[in-house]
Amino acid sequence: MKIGFVGLGNMGRAMASNLLKGGHQLVVWNRSPDPVQALVEQGAVAAADPAEAFGAEVVFSMLADDKALREVLLESGLINGLKGPLIHINMATIAVDFADDLTVRHQEKGIHYIAAPVLGRPNFAASGELQILAAGPGDAIDTVQPLFDLIGRKTWRMGDKPSQANVMKLAVNFMLASAIESMAEASVLVGAYGLQSSQLIDLISNSVFPGPVYSGYGKMIAERSYEPAAFKASLGLKDVGLALAAAEREQVPMPLAELVRGNLLDATAHDEGHMDLAVLGRVAERNAGRN
Repeated sequence: MKIGFVGLGNMGRAMASNLLKGGHQLVVWNRSPDPVQALVEQGAVAAADPAEAFGAEVVFSMLADDKALREVLLESGLINGLKGPLIHINMATIAVDFADDLTVRHQEKGIHYIAAPVLGRPNFAASGELQILAAGPGDAIDTVQPLFDLIGRKTWRMGDKPSQANVMKLAVNFMLASAIESMAEASVLVGAYGLQSSQLIDLISNSVFPGPVYSGYGKMIAERSYEPAAFKASLGLKDVGLALAAAEREQVPMPLAELVRGNLLDATAHDEGHMDLAVLGRVAERNAGRN
C-alpha cells in the first residue's frame, strides 16, 4: 500500500519506520529535513511538500498540535485540493471542537477521516507497542487495521465519531497528570516528616498502585530527574487545557484539572515547560517552600 506520513517527531518517525518495515511504500514530509533523510535511508520517498504525501491512498498525520495541523492542512489551502478515495488518519492529540470541524471538512471532500491518538512513549512507538484509540467510519478503520497492527499492540475502537477518540485521549492524559500531581504533593508531605520520596514510591508502586505510571514517574520525582523529557510539561499543559475546554462545552466541572493546569502553568512560567511532566514534583516543592 502507498502511504503518506506527515509529521516526523519522535513518535511519528518511529511509527513511520514500522510501516516501512511492514513492506509498505512510504512518502514522508516534515518541516525539518533530518527525520526525512533518516527514513529515506530506510527506503521512504521524500515528499517535496505535504500535498505530495497526501497523494497516497492513506495518509497519517502526527503534527505537534492544533496550530501545526491548521497551518499544514487548512491555512495552506491543502484540504481544498484533496479528494477521495483517501483515508486521512490524524494521530495527534487535538481539541474536540477542531476534530469535529475536521470531520465535516473531510466529509465535504469525500475523504474518510479517522482520529487515532495513541498512548505510549517514543520507546513504545519504536517497538510497535502503542495503544491506539481509533474513531471514525468503521469500514475505513477496517481497511487500515493492518497498518495499526504494525505500529500498535492494540487498537481500541471508540465509535464512529472521530472526536470521541480525542475525548478519550484527553481524559487519559488528564488522569496521568493528576496521578503525577498527587505523587508530587505526597512526596513533599512525607519529606516534611523526615521520610524519603523513594520510600513512598517503592511502597505504592509495589502495593496499592502497581504499574508504569507510579513506578516510572514516581522514580523521576523521587530522584528529581526531569530531563530528558519523554512527555514535556508544555504538552501536558496543552492537553489538560484541551480537556477543560471539552468539559466546558458539556458543562462538566473538573476542579482537579483546573488545579493541575495551574501548576503546569507555574512550571512553564519558571522555564520548565521543556522538562518532563514529572517536573510537577519541583512545583510541589516550590509551593511548599522546600525547593
